[in-house]
Amino acid sequence: MAFCFGEPSRTFSEYLLVPGYSSKECRPENVSLRTPVVKYKKGEDAKIIMNVPLVSAIMQAVSDDRMAVALAKEGGISFIFASQPVESQAAMIRRVKSHKAGFVRSDSNIRPDQTLADIVALKEKSGHSTVAVTEDGTPEGRIVGLVTSRSYRVSRMAADTQVSQFMTPFSDLIYAEDGITLSEANDMLWDRKLNALPIIDKNQRLTHFVFRKDYDSHKENPDEFLDEDKRYRVGAGVNTRDYRERIPALVEAGADVLCIDSSEGYSEWQKDTIAFVRETYGDDVKIGAGNVVEKEGFRFLAEAGADFVKVGIGGGSICITREQKGIGRGQATAILDVAQARNDYFKETGIYIPVCSDGGIVYDYHMTLALAMGADFLMLGRYFSRFDESPTGKMNINGNYVKEYWGEGSNRARNWQRYDMGGEGRLSFEEGVDSYVPYAGSLKDNVNLSLSKVRSTMCNCGVLDIPALQKDAKLTLVSATSIVEGGAHDVILKEQASTVR
Repeated sequence: MAFCFGEPSRTFSEYLLVPGYSSKECRPENVSLRTPVVKYKKGEDAKIIMNVPLVSAIMQAVSDDRMAVALAKEGGISFIFASQPVESQAAMIRRVKSHKAGFVRSDSNIRPDQTLADIVALKEKSGHSTVAVTEDGTPEGRIVGLVTSRSYRVSRMAADTQVSQFMTPFSDLIYAEDGITLSEANDMLWDRKLNALPIIDKNQRLTHFVFRKDYDSHKENPDEFLDEDKRYRVGAGVNTRDYRERIPALVEAGADVLCIDSSEGYSEWQKDTIAFVRETYGDDVKIGAGNVVEKEGFRFLAEAGADFVKVGIGGGSICITREQKGIGRGQATAILDVAQARNDYFKETGIYIPVCSDGGIVYDYHMTLALAMGADFLMLGRYFSRFDESPTGKMNINGNYVKEYWGEGSNRARNWQRYDMGGEGRLSFEEGVDSYVPYAGSLKDNVNLSLSKVRSTMCNCGVLDIPALQKDAKLTLVSATSIVEGGAHDVILKEQASTVR
């Protein structure tokens, strides 16, 4: 008969943290959320240490270059999705590494022969009111004008009015030449009373914008995640199929860390991929592996040479692997089991291999629980997909703003490369769904709110950093009744009062 674990597998919602003694030093501003991304030897520091324990998932609907820049500003790292051609993934990596703080690449562009209706649709999709008018409607085209919210009035103009009739033409634009410093650009913004300053190269092509609204934000990112050359850090997903071509291209583009994107990582395919990296680059290139849900899987990937191990199967909001295949494990149980294996491996070898919790985060407090259970950092998909910076467009459905969100195992993504079973290159059946998530606004505002809750909870536990949380936290299982007790109960909420007769 099959081996059967004695205890049921549990989710984060089945646990609570028990407060510990808090000294006067336990204040949120004193909490450090720095955490290692890659393995290191006892007595040494990891080569890559994040300032906050958040990474964005290797998904089409989550992690592109725009998300990578936004998350790096807050101290985390994005893993650019691998289910795209090697060339386009490498181009995203290069854009992140070449991004200049304060200089924003235009992602809202239009042709002069398009219409006011197109402008309105573009603004609805991107949320941006400043639109570059280029000859071919691409960011690389020659700029011929600019449209801002002051350029038109929807109520007074026909929807088919051509952009060329109401844009500010290039001859009337105030712009700066490529090569200007951010300080000089900001001076121009204030001296000329501008909201946006286009940066133009010698061929009349728009390279960047500098916005007045961003002036203060450049001083508000003390946790920026930067490399030795003051460039933003960025990760990249890879698969076990075309890694011999993809990995060299991503390394050449400047990726700081790689991660194998797979639904299940306890496989010879992953061992071969890691071996290729070690044989080709030694320890200079960092690569994480996974996903696993128990000790044996962790040990296998650790001995294969993984720089970190990702934990979780079937716990993602758009993942249906458990109902399709009947494999997986409750995320809380999986993290506790793998973290214990990580600690045992560290005692035996003196090598600490960080653990990444992937999936199962529904509420902000689940972040703190996952860290207390042993995760060094968290990979989030649904959480980041809701923000302005995710690759998908904002939509209005039944009066509510949403963003599209789909799994890599869905028919929409068709990411068959992440299923390590050899065979022909196609998706036999879906392991993910196509869905919507409620629109939540900017990444910065939401991440700051979530992490303020994490810091506050850590203070309640009497700890000031993640290692102390893992060492000293006390967890308790909760009953179904106590879960009900933990929310608002036996009262009439004010927003519901209007429906009470």
